[in-house]
Amino acid sequence: MNMFHVRRTALPLLLLAAPLAALAAGLALPPLQDPVAEYTRRAAQPAPIICDTSQSLLLPVALSDTERPETSYDAATGRLQIFFHMEFNDLTEGWNWHPEEVAAGRDYYTYKYLPLGSTQEDHGSYPVDELSGEHLDYPVQWRYDYFFTFDNPYAFYPRKTDDATGFTASVAVGAADAARLASGDLRMAVRVRLRADCLTDSNTFFKGMPSQPRDFLLKKRYLIGTLEEVFFYDQATSKVLVKLAAH
Repeated sequence: MNMFHVRRTALPLLLLAAPLAALAAGLALPPLQDPVAEYTRRAAQPAPIICDTSQSLLLPVALSDTERPETSYDAATGRLQIFFHMEFNDLTEGWNWHPEEVAAGRDYYTYKYLPLGSTQEDHGSYPVDELSGEHLDYPVQWRYDYFFTFDNPYAFYPRKTDDATGFTASVAVGAADAARLASGDLRMAVRVRLRADCLTDSNTFFKGMPSQPRDFLLKKRYLIGTLEEVFFYDQATSKVLVKLAAH
């Protein structure tokens, strides 16, 4: 797919409704904090002091080939349009189910999420004798997925029920820089404020079987709070391209 082509035609219309960005373009990105370290440090503290609601954190959003901003470049105006989809980023843990809200025209899932990264641990293996007589060693793997989850998404974009929901921005850049950013240098970070009970987690265990010969434990760890600002920045220069503030 052409890096300057957006697969959804709604992006130009969404930009008309986007909140005004703060005048942050060209400024150096403030230091980012490590989400894994922030979660781990708080989880190790006594309950009354785990979450400091007086401080904000600046966290990098973990991007991937399937979850990254879409871009479209307008050569006539020299502007790069950016759109990060959020329509599928509903937190589906049981504590976030709110069927009673639907009748009132609100969301079933109140909290949305942004990915913050993953780590993996190997915990050895154990022998298994299959019914076929084959002897196998099943490895034991743990993966930790980290997220920031928040309940104020509509302070940044309109509530919609289609595939055109998310963060939008427009920045002035040259064609060469636009191509470079679209190829991977466009990055995203968020400034957040944790709530008083800012940590939660869930575990899902997948027992090994012949078709999937490993034991796999998925641990999801959540930092919970309020989204204050969204940054799109240039990874190569560490300069802010645009900052979106809650409105």
